[in-house]
Amino acid sequence: MTFHETRIPGVFEIHIEPQQDERGFFARTWCREEFKSHALNPQLVQCSISFNKRKGTLRGLHYQTAPYQEGKLVRCTQGSIYDVALDLRMDSPTFKHWTAATLSAANRNMFYIPEGCAHGFLTLENETEVFYQMSQVYNAESARGVRWDDPAFGIAWPETVQVISERDRLYPDFR
Repeated sequence: MTFHETRIPGVFEIHIEPQQDERGFFARTWCREEFKSHALNPQLVQCSISFNKRKGTLRGLHYQTAPYQEGKLVRCTQGSIYDVALDLRMDSPTFKHWTAATLSAANRNMFYIPEGCAHGFLTLENETEVFYQMSQVYNAESARGVRWDDPAFGIAWPETVQVISERDRLYPDFR
């Protein structure tokens, strides 16, 4: 794997390194030691998938508060997404800044979002599936979110949002 740090400290786009032969290829998508060497949380305790029927489906921006803050490793296994990480760490030099990556089944890249950052994505195709690996179990009482179109962040989404949950649509302005 190759790790490409974004403009937000601790957020990485990770590329696989396929070893090809006549059968196809084999590639590593997770290695605790490589994650540790890049100062990423190497603990994985939960995996989830999100299946999205329609292009233009937005999920997010979600995070969990302490003591259930979570790092996420996100990969698109079918279709494609515009994946966003938003820095909500008040002591960070990039507080309230965001970065994004296009993840797809075709490019097989991954996005690592550290603790203290919110995460969300917009599907770019119908029938899109996203696979998450998290460093912490989900805790409903610690679940929080910020609005995807809050002017405090100025996130530039590449396409029109067509489908969004009421919860995600109604998060209040960030303070």
